[in-house]
Amino acid sequence: MPEPLFLRACWREEVERTPVWLMRQAGRYMRAYREMRRRHSFMELCKNPRLAAEITLQPVRAFGMDAAIIFSDILLIAEGMGVRLEYTRAGPRLEPLRTPEQVESLRVPDVSTQMPYLLEAIKLVKQKLGSTPLIGFAGAPFTLASYLIEGGTSRSFMQTKRLMFTSPGTFSELMRRLTDAVAELLNAQVEAGADALQVFDSWVGCLSPGDYERYVLPHMRELMSGIDARGEVPVIHFVNQAGGFLESVSRAGGDVIGVDWRVPIDIAWRRIGYGFGIQGNLDPMALFAPEHELELRVEEVLERAGARPGHIFNLGHGVHRATPERRVRLLVELVRRLSSRRAG
Repeated sequence: MPEPLFLRACWREEVERTPVWLMRQAGRYMRAYREMRRRHSFMELCKNPRLAAEITLQPVRAFGMDAAIIFSDILLIAEGMGVRLEYTRAGPRLEPLRTPEQVESLRVPDVSTQMPYLLEAIKLVKQKLGSTPLIGFAGAPFTLASYLIEGGTSRSFMQTKRLMFTSPGTFSELMRRLTDAVAELLNAQVEAGADALQVFDSWVGCLSPGDYERYVLPHMRELMSGIDARGEVPVIHFVNQAGGFLESVSRAGGDVIGVDWRVPIDIAWRRIGYGFGIQGNLDPMALFAPEHELELRVEEVLERAGARPGHIFNLGHGVHRATPERRVRLLVELVRRLSSRRAG
């Protein structure tokens, strides 16, 4: 049986059409998810393997995605490291972590005992997915560090940068511990059955190119080298708003680089290097455009990616919660039709 389309594209092999999946494809824009959410808290959905598996499968059944991504949250690892975590209507809340003593208290979790629900959910999904690949994931060290330092989401990242600039030793130790923890989490997901991995660096775009080089790049290279299944399981390295330092991102590593919509995908690929696959990069808001406009934008991404092997179609960020399901279905249909025509 041939390897699935998505995995072949990750390895930059020839494919008969461009594979498509979407970040946040499982979740709050889907009616089936909202019905479950009315009966369960977000934490319950993440920590109940049966429920998490069902949510993971929903978009694959509804839209025929070329890959599934396990339903979870990047911040659950913080809880395993000893940080108090809660989810509120305003977003995640964590106890802010800003002193050397707090950093020293962090532990690298034993994923099998502290996050067994995630591994069990992966196993349950694998039993029902058939040939569709399953993506495991984790937050990148910098993105996790920013959540921990800020105590939640931020626009200015003032506390993160203040610690980074005034206590570089403390910041580096935090990044080191997070790097070790994320590597353990990714390796555990592969062992449980994940076919591919994605590392989300959603907030790294707040940095200057020089600060990325100094404070993030060494740890990302260490993380990539700590993935035991390198070369066997493809790793997607997603960066948001990193158009100013894509060359440095490619030096950090990964098999596929995921990019947002702020740089045309052909230019991004040229800067990253053709030794990598590329993922993206439609603006998520394009899903609210009229059908003809959406088709033009999908066609443009495909045309810019060209015939070079290694393109995986995705949004430049996650599906917005207000997106109508019919627009997601239309997007998948457009990618399949238009990319098949180009391949033919």
